[in-house]
Amino acid sequence: MTAITSELVLALKKELKDRQSDLTNEQAIRLHRAISWLHCAQQADNADMKFIALWVSLNACCALDQQETQALAEHQQFSQFIELLIKHDFDGAIYSCLWEEYSLHVKNLIKNPYVFHPFWQSQRQGNEHWRAEFDQSSLEALNALSRQRVADLCLVVLDRLFVLRNQLIFGGATFLSQVNRRQVEDGAGLLSFLMPVIIRIMLNAGDEDWGDIAYPVIK
Repeated sequence: MTAITSELVLALKKELKDRQSDLTNEQAIRLHRAISWLHCAQQADNADMKFIALWVSLNACCALDQQETQALAEHQQFSQFIELLIKHDFDGAIYSCLWEEYSLHVKNLIKNPYVFHPFWQSQRQGNEHWRAEFDQSSLEALNALSRQRVADLCLVVLDRLFVLRNQLIFGGATFLSQVNRRQVEDGAGLLSFLMPVIIRIMLNAGDEDWGDIAYPVIK
């Protein structure tokens, strides 16, 4: 399931150290934190804790406004972050990860209704209104995957991962539960491949303004 090894973590730490002079202090702190949570994920022995650690690593990379907790605001900030990543992804590493390395699991997430937010809204309201929207969203995502529309694909995948994040972080799932295990394993596996790619892109784009970190180091 995982692409993370101790050798990979050590290599990223070395790359960060070697590029320290090319990065702002905030950028160096951001990536140091992201790599530390990647290391945590590498040590985790189950998909639940691996996914949570990887999501924290992703949040460390993305300059989320901690005062804006609404889903829409969070989605917009991730959208801007993705645009910056794609701008600096000269080798197409993100698409390669999503298509070549992890295509099956991306498709599994796209086609899984249990990580589709309107599905849960419909459950609470006692209707089936989610189905048409789900079919349309899934079709658009699969088209984006096949046509290399990376930004559109990433946003759909992140929407699914947001739901999975909420299920785990906000107590909507049982630890090591056998129910709906597939999406946890797919989500953890996908982020295991994707996070090293994101960190390396940011390491090589030291001159980009990635935004302020919400909690700087206070000496």
